[in-house]
Amino acid sequence: MKTLAVMSRKGGAGKTTVAVNLALAARAMGVKALLADADPLRSACEVLREREEAASLLFETSAAKLFALTEACRRGGAELLIIDTPAAPEMDVSEAVKVADLCLAVARPTYLDLAAAVRSVAIIQRLGRDGVIVLNQCAPARNGVEPPAVLKAFEALRFAGLPVAGAALRSRLVYQTAFAQQRSVLEIDGEGPASAEVKALFAEVWKRINGEKPAPVRTANDDLARPWMIPRAPGVTFVQPPA
Repeated sequence: MKTLAVMSRKGGAGKTTVAVNLALAARAMGVKALLADADPLRSACEVLREREEAASLLFETSAAKLFALTEACRRGGAELLIIDTPAAPEMDVSEAVKVADLCLAVARPTYLDLAAAVRSVAIIQRLGRDGVIVLNQCAPARNGVEPPAVLKAFEALRFAGLPVAGAALRSRLVYQTAFAQQRSVLEIDGEGPASAEVKALFAEVWKRINGEKPAPVRTANDDLARPWMIPRAPGVTFVQPPA
């Protein structure tokens, strides 16, 4: 069994959105996935508790119980346990990181979120775990061109100490609509862009957690002779951000 900790040291970054959608995406793709809500706010429980399969999908837990829960899930034959972590205190966040095979540090492309991502990275590195930064609530590309704020976020995170996931999630109303119906975007968006984003992120995370390293995200500093290209959304052009 693999364990994935979804974390952010700042509220509002959307870690529950990422955790819930990845858990349901995993199940849709045939992976026996479980979700542990270790956040005292219980946002994941609020979304999922009315689902028919909630009893076999969702665990309401705490940082102190994570080790025992992880062992129980492993003995029960689960393939993937996703932990929705609290933002604080750091001790509780650390307990989730300790049991994780991979940690996702979720951040929006804003100054305060990126600063919080750096704090998440520090915990992950201090405890010697593997991790990836995931950008969430990014503005959608316009006319095939990535917004400057997103480009600058990718550029800034080059120096954070962990790789950045090539698949970013966009700011789309469908995420909130799905939660209001206790569902994931895959279940209401069909083949739409939000569904494609979640599928791409899950595929990237699943490869990494199983030991496959995806191609690194390129930035302008990697090759100044070429346009800055990030290999993710087809049809999106990436231009070098302004200085």
